[in-house]
Amino acid sequence: MRRLFPVTDETTPNAAGGSGPVAGREWSLAELAAAYAYPDAGPGGSTPWLRGNMVSTLDGAAQHDGRSQPISCAADMRIFGTLRALADVVVVGAETVRQEGYRPARARAEFAGARAAAGQGPAPAIAVISASLDLDFGLPLFTSPLVPTLVVTGAAAPADRVAEAERAGARVVVAGDGAGVDPARAAGALAGLGHTRLLTEGGPRLLGQLVAAGVLDELCLTISPMLTAGDAQRIAGGPAVAVPRRFELVSLLEEDGFLFSRYRRPRG
Repeated sequence: MRRLFPVTDETTPNAAGGSGPVAGREWSLAELAAAYAYPDAGPGGSTPWLRGNMVSTLDGAAQHDGRSQPISCAADMRIFGTLRALADVVVVGAETVRQEGYRPARARAEFAGARAAAGQGPAPAIAVISASLDLDFGLPLFTSPLVPTLVVTGAAAPADRVAEAERAGARVVVAGDGAGVDPARAAGALAGLGHTRLLTEGGPRLLGQLVAAGVLDELCLTISPMLTAGDAQRIAGGPAVAVPRRFELVSLLEEDGFLFSRYRRPRG
């Protein structure tokens, strides 16, 4: 990142050990991690904080040809990796797992010390939200993760699919009375497993459900300087909220025309 436009009274550690905006050079991973640090988990360390990370073109497309990679960039992927390294668990929708070819999160040596100091495992778990459990349980995401993959579903999920998920090594988490998943219960269930630093990478349908349920605390949105037209999804879809919810801008970074924004729900 080459520029930081501070918009609050928060400060950002710099390479000299002080604080303040860093401009004119690429940020280190440690500086990015400090800038995107999660807030305190509250009394007892059990309050979840759900952060979303998405990318959108200038004309609102969240994907091109069904994938987000074509509208991303190297700096976006550095932030993507940093946000994963800070998280306890990455929450993702089943359709995104299928379309993006999700693999297990990997351990990164650059963040090993910080994760150990925070009491985290070597890599975040992946939590897949799925009502039908229509997933390929032979994929590495389920058969060979560093941390067992979680499958979050409803109480009425097909019993044979639940059994297959468990045979593959996944941990099934129930967060809904019917076939579907209740977003608020999902966040609470993950926090109950010790995963309070939550990160969702969508897709748009899942993010829309989280927004509608009022459980999204923060959104990290990359604005890509591209135009795609077409009928691609925007970053959130599904049910609408009765009254639009306003978030506060925390920081804005720029590199090569890409904007990396961070918004959070108002405090108090």
